[in-house]
Amino acid sequence: MSKKFAQDELVTRSYKASFRAVDDSDKNGIIEGVPIVFDSATRMVDWFGDEYDEVISKGALDKADLRDVRLFVNHDMNKIALARSKNGNENSTMSFEITDEGLKIRAKLDVENNAEARALYSAIQRGDMDGMSFAFRVDSDTWSGLDDEIPVRTINSISIVHEVSVVNYPAYPQTSVTARSEGGSPQSPLAEARKKHSEETEIELERLRNTNIIRSV
Repeated sequence: MSKKFAQDELVTRSYKASFRAVDDSDKNGIIEGVPIVFDSATRMVDWFGDEYDEVISKGALDKADLRDVRLFVNHDMNKIALARSKNGNENSTMSFEITDEGLKIRAKLDVENNAEARALYSAIQRGDMDGMSFAFRVDSDTWSGLDDEIPVRTINSISIVHEVSVVNYPAYPQTSVTARSEGGSPQSPLAEARKKHSEETEIELERLRNTNIIRSV
């Protein structure tokens, strides 16, 4: 079963990430990491306690808008961004590369003039912070095993990545899911998918019943 979600489904994902601090000769701290990993199942828990495994498929970022992405700490967008990728500008302080593994970032932190950037770089270098999170919008997905205890949701297409963050608690819980309907109320993507699956199954059963009735006549 596949579904194209409305553009208002803003989703965040937090988990222990693969990234590192790199020394830089011009007094800027460089961090590199992979905040979005392809083809790797991660257990999700939504607002309603529903659990499912989620996989971001290779190719999900092929049409994604990555023109303006900022780097924050713990999604605190009230503070100044510590790095930013702007429309592929070569002078941007953050760059992206889509690899077979996922989305790789490289950000230059101003550790000389920005105290928060200096503290973040030190925390990453010491291993005190080892989690990343990213906020994005789902364009389309596919569900499988909806009758199983733990279904699988495959995200086939991401429309936009808003920001990436270095976070303190990447696995508490393992993932954070935020889904908002047009009215602003939380919704469960799993419950919605199961409801649609049930409706489609009932329609198919009704079709088969009607077919048998016609044949028996």
